Amino acid sequence: MTAIIGRKIGMTQIFDESGRQIPVTVIEAGPCPVVQRKTVESDGYDAIQLGFTEQKPQRLSKAARTRFEKAGVKAQRVLREFRCEAGSELKAGDEVNAAAFKDVTHVDITGTTKGRGFQGVVKRHNFGGGRASHGGKSVLRRGGSIGMCTFPGRVFKNTKMPGQMGNVRVTTQNLKIVQVREEDNAILVKGSVPGPNGSVVLVRKALKKG
Repeated sequence: MTAIIGRKIGMTQIFDESGRQIPVTVIEAGPCPVVQRKTVESDGYDAIQLGFTEQKPQRLSKAARTRFEKAGVKAQRVLREFRCEAGSELKAGDEVNAAAFKDVTHVDITGTTKGRGFQGVVKRHNFGGGRASHGGKSVLRRGGSIGMCTFPGRVFKNTKMPGQMGNVRVTTQNLKIVQVREEDNAILVKGSVPGPNGSVVLVRKALKKG
């Protein structure tokens, strides 16, 4: 099982054996207790539910508390499900931590990007804008014409226009693992990890490298 729930801590830098500086993003990977093990016989598919970050039981509903008590784990704030192989030996009550990635070279990381609010086309779609001279003040950061002629006489769907930017679920693939620190439950990866510092991310073994 090479998937885990983590938290993006932030960026730092380390140095390799030859003294080269490597920028990395630190991810707190687990520990994640197994809350439920789903099988083909009982649920129709193979999967495990992992928890992350302990929660006060009184903040949960009675049904949620019973679920954790049945698994024999403490109440968790975050709960996510991952598909797993049919022969997986993980069961409710087990724990997944950063050590699961010690032999993994590349991972896919899923997170929610930073919300940027309502933005114009220059910031949202990298438009060049209009002319800045000879009375061009009114078109400096405008998107230009969006309409059509008499036929078809409408604005096509998916036209690049101002609107909500960010705050979407994104998966960055094939990020290289630079270092796994089992004692700190930390994974150091090279590349762009979606989301702000402190946000919850899902880390999976990359399906393919490159």
